Amino acid sequence: MSKQIALRLSNDLVAYIDEVVAEGRASSRAALVAEALDRDRRQRRSERDAAILAAAGADKDLDELAEYAATVPMDDLD
Repeated sequence: MSKQIALRLSNDLVAYIDEVVAEGRASSRAALVAEALDRDRRQRRSERDAAILAAAGADKDLDELAEYAATVPMDDLD
């Protein structure tokens, strides 16, 4: 489900959005704005998670898991 909202942007941002859509790098203005907001949300969540982990200090189990994971090939993810 989605909700329509009104959004006021500067002329240069609108020009950029229109350029990206015209080049086919986004399917619509709304799609590009949604993609940018989703990217920002993921970034902020990652920063929050990193701060939580940094405050918690080292965890032997997680360190061992990270060391193991670094040796596991992940070719199937490409």
